[in-house]
Amino acid sequence: MQLISPTLIIDVMAVDTLPPVIRLRGLQKRFGIGDAENLAINGINLTINRGEFVAVMGPSGCGKTTLLNILGLLDRSVDGEYELDGQPVSEISKRKQARIRSQQIGFVFQSFNLVSRLNVIENVALPLIYKGITRTKRLQIASDILRNFHLNEREYYMPCQLSGGQTQRVAIARALVNEPSIILADEPTGNLDSRSSHIIMVTHNPRLTTYASRVITMLDGQIDTDTRNITKQPVTRHRKKSARKLKRGKK
Repeated sequence: MQLISPTLIIDVMAVDTLPPVIRLRGLQKRFGIGDAENLAINGINLTINRGEFVAVMGPSGCGKTTLLNILGLLDRSVDGEYELDGQPVSEISKRKQARIRSQQIGFVFQSFNLVSRLNVIENVALPLIYKGITRTKRLQIASDILRNFHLNEREYYMPCQLSGGQTQRVAIARALVNEPSIILADEPTGNLDSRSSHIIMVTHNPRLTTYASRVITMLDGQIDTDTRNITKQPVTRHRKKSARKLKRGKK
């Protein structure tokens, strides 16, 4: 599983001493009961380190969005282990999970989920409410980020007055306004900067994977391929000689 605020700079030596941002072990998500039971997520093991931009690909129904909801602490009824910044999520209270969602995780939903009764600047400022920031300051911060997306002239438009592209940019601006450490994006179509946060993006669009530092493919609720586990075969001395002979032969 889609994802930009201040650039994240981590000392290479320090990274080794820090826990992974996300670690999953034997993760399962069940739907239905008895004969109708279905495993949307079936025994996933996954580690995501700091600074990674991960794109999750796969056909519809493979479990991408379900996985994204679990990572975003929107779905807690799961089996297996999920550690967030080295802490088991099962040991984090619901109240603290809500605080983590509001302050540390930015969401870009597939349908964007703008609040129809709020204008653009109010939509973008919404996540800042949970930080206790005053209304005037919230609107000022939201206005600044909207300017970065060339939407400052649309601040007081309602969502129904926006084009599809403008709606998408407002949704991304809202995800970034809190300066989150993790961004989760469900089928985004915009360009997302991998240097700024830990990003997990789910998408059907193969072109978007060019922005990712790592691409995971899911199938039937499991990880089918992971580019992190693919290593290039070293060129042996014998192969180098064969290549030189082939080159001379062509001459």
